[in-house]
Amino acid sequence: MSKKLFTQVTLLVALSFAGLTCKTVSATEFKSIVSEKSTIGFTYKQMGVGMDGQFKKFTAQISFDPIKPQVAKASFEIDLASIDTGGPADEEAQGKAWFNSKTYPKASFTATQIKSISPNQFDVTGNLTIKGTTKEVKFPIKFVPQGSSGIFTGSLIMHRSDFSIGEGTWAKFDVVANDIQINFNIAATSSK
Repeated sequence: MSKKLFTQVTLLVALSFAGLTCKTVSATEFKSIVSEKSTIGFTYKQMGVGMDGQFKKFTAQISFDPIKPQVAKASFEIDLASIDTGGPADEEAQGKAWFNSKTYPKASFTATQIKSISPNQFDVTGNLTIKGTTKEVKFPIKFVPQGSSGIFTGSLIMHRSDFSIGEGTWAKFDVVANDIQINFNIAATSSK
């Protein structure tokens, strides 16, 4: 190979590598939640029958670059009074035995670690706080990028007894099961 050809090939490889590096550095950072396209719901069993509901009001702050999940940040606050089970249980859920929402109006989650496990699949570890009690939780999420927007989906199982949700006569699990599955579908965008 001539010296001139070798120099051209070397330059081409260097430029190609630089182009790949620039693409990595300029990856999209998702910074805002699209509330009207996002949901936080839950499922549980009452007397062995599957039930579900959702929280209609929540806020979130995120900073997520799928190329650099280790520096991502995410936090959520859920308005517990916005619970919607489609029935009379909503009012009872606000009472002292359940959410005690007059004293503890919000539930919160703050991520402490986000780790990539495969393309668009991540493990999230963080602190969940309900009724003044904080527990560490870990769960998988899937992220589907769609240009300047994207969708985060996932779920986690929490135990209501860990947070004193259902005190007194409700503390047993014969009527309402201990396991509550939280499901979320969060739309995010790169624009503020």
